Amino acid sequence: MQAPVSIAGILAPDTAYTRKASDLVARVHNREMLNHVHRSWWFADFLGRKRGLTYDREVVYLASVMHDLGLAEPFHADKRFEVDGADAARSTLRADGFDEERVQTVWDAIAFHSSIGIAEYKAPEIALVHMGSHLDVLGFYYDEVTPALIDDTLQLYPRVGFAAAFQAALAEVIRKKPLLAAGTGLVDIGHRHVPGFHLPNGCDLLENTVFESRHGHARSGSDTAGV
Repeated sequence: MQAPVSIAGILAPDTAYTRKASDLVARVHNREMLNHVHRSWWFADFLGRKRGLTYDREVVYLASVMHDLGLAEPFHADKRFEVDGADAARSTLRADGFDEERVQTVWDAIAFHSSIGIAEYKAPEIALVHMGSHLDVLGFYYDEVTPALIDDTLQLYPRVGFAAAFQAALAEVIRKKPLLAAGTGLVDIGHRHVPGFHLPNGCDLLENTVFESRHGHARSGSDTAGV
């Protein structure tokens, strides 16, 4: 049995569930994405410790390492990639009898992980998965983690090639489900990396709903006062 990973004397959780999750992501992710999900776990844990939070480390580990399953081809389904990944993680954990309440927390953490301005106000486990992944992707919260811990993590899980690999994974999802990019940061990926990508302008959608087509133009100005 492989020894649990340790950084600065901190051990990653080592259970049957964490080992299975680690094996799963190693099978479905390329090296760049695999390193990302592991960095996300460590950054989440460092942030939780720095902030003095009380949280379920096993749940944070499971959600962190599985948070991008929806970007792996075997788990592409018909929902937003975050929800596809959350569903895949839930199925995996349920199959092994993981506690249902904790399964739901893992699901929530993965489904909300990209929700800037929302996830950080949820339960600690959900917030930390969001924070750890965004520290790695965009550098958010970078100043809360010591340079030594950042360097030690990058030594184990190099970031070389990550930006390109991450954009490529997102672009593949957009090619399959372009409409689900609406209202998300994936729109930028689509415009840059997916030829022919186009979404209707939100203002056009708002001004041409079923109400306009069936009931004429909505009242405006003083006609709408008090509605």
